[in-house]
Amino acid sequence: MPAAKSKISRRPIKDTDLLRLNIPTSVSISPDETKVAWTAERIDEKENKYYTNIWIRDLRSGQTRRFTHGNWTDGKVSWSPDSSQFAFVSSREKKTGIWLMPVEGGAERKIIELEADLGDLHWTPDGKHLVFALRYKDSHFISDEKKKTEAPVYRHITRLFYRLDGYGFNPKDPFQIYTIEIETATLRKITSGKRDNHTPAVSPDGRMIVYISNRTKDPDIEALRDDLFLIPFKGGKERRIPTPAGPKELPKFSPDGKLIVYAGHDNPNDAWGVTNRHLWTVGVNGTPKAKDLLPRFDRFVMDQTIADLSDVHDTAYHAWSGDSKRIYFLSSDDGITNVYYVPRSGGKPTRIFKGECHIKSLSINGRGRTAAMIWADLNNPGEIATCPAEYGGEKKVTRLTDLNPILRSEIQLCRTRKLKFRSFDGTEVTGWLVTPPKFNPNRKYPSILEIHGGPRVQYGSTFFHEMQFLAASGFVVLYTNPRGGSGRGETWADAIAGGWGDLDYKD
Repeated sequence: MPAAKSKISRRPIKDTDLLRLNIPTSVSISPDETKVAWTAERIDEKENKYYTNIWIRDLRSGQTRRFTHGNWTDGKVSWSPDSSQFAFVSSREKKTGIWLMPVEGGAERKIIELEADLGDLHWTPDGKHLVFALRYKDSHFISDEKKKTEAPVYRHITRLFYRLDGYGFNPKDPFQIYTIEIETATLRKITSGKRDNHTPAVSPDGRMIVYISNRTKDPDIEALRDDLFLIPFKGGKERRIPTPAGPKELPKFSPDGKLIVYAGHDNPNDAWGVTNRHLWTVGVNGTPKAKDLLPRFDRFVMDQTIADLSDVHDTAYHAWSGDSKRIYFLSSDDGITNVYYVPRSGGKPTRIFKGECHIKSLSINGRGRTAAMIWADLNNPGEIATCPAEYGGEKKVTRLTDLNPILRSEIQLCRTRKLKFRSFDGTEVTGWLVTPPKFNPNRKYPSILEIHGGPRVQYGSTFFHEMQFLAASGFVVLYTNPRGGSGRGETWADAIAGGWGDLDYKD
């Protein structure tokens, strides 16, 4: 008689389980829409460091391959125009380099390695150059190798914004726009000056570069007064594109080369961060004039959901459709982050991926028929998925990965419920309640109330290791989005009064 199958017993989550999780941090679909690359981060307990490598899924064959290995930080994946290879940035041996990797086989190739910080990489349309922002570290200017490792005796601080959390002291060198010829590894500086010039994009014909710069007397004080500039790819005189004063992020040329889209607003005095950042377009030559495409959309055009397993938030992502008729973007609303598009002429946006979830990252490329994304929810810290870039895309979603099977096979997650309740004045507040294993509603439990800062972020329907671990330790955990946070409009973020903002979109 065969032995009876033993019932698998799953255990509560532990603090050390954090060391076993694989966290996707970025996603990028190829221009021919046949391959999806992503980066996955892991924690090395012995080294006490985070490491990130690159993986690729072939959407035609279904094959998944790991393309980079080792204890490195690989990221900023950028596909070549013909989808045959990708460039990426990697930090190795205390330097940062640009590397190339062929997709159909072959070894990775280092193009250049520098003591510098590098921004996102952008290919020229002919596939011969990369364009990016670069800022040399202070060590680059020290010729004596021994002195590079010595701690400074003192620091002469000359600016208000001199240090950044998670980075350290900012270098003295400002960001400038550079290009590198891939075949010869020839590095060429395109912009100059004492101000940061950053976030470049290349025009469809490869002749021009658009970028952002703050040219005020003191950008650290007047940080929200950015401008757009154009400069020839070959170098020369820059030209300012007239736009309203205000912050600007991620300029991108339309595929037809006529417009530039960027995320921002026209309230440069809003240092508190209440004003919605919308999508704006402006003609490459300043005509048509800069226009807010979403004047009635009372939300930010970015992911504002926070969690302990999300590297960044409050960063813009948007992409043109291949025919230049639509612009896709992320937006957060009452604890969720979904995907939308708006016509290039502006108006009411359409939600193309709907769900009680957190879309952490989005990539649309080429003709724009397929959207690749990092999808997370209350029980999942992130998986790579694709869907059609059209209304109702969530009904045709394809999940490409299974990055953390232990959360289903080994760990019994605590129950998390999204709830709504009334505040003292009747205003509805959204929160999440996490209960311990084998929770008994007739018992009393110690409780923890988690409160985030404001107004730039929101808690949401996304995996939170901290909340799960606290509940697994016997606490009832409540975390909420009170007034002063994001996701419910400018009035809510300004904490003036209760109620919902005017969210107008096709759903």
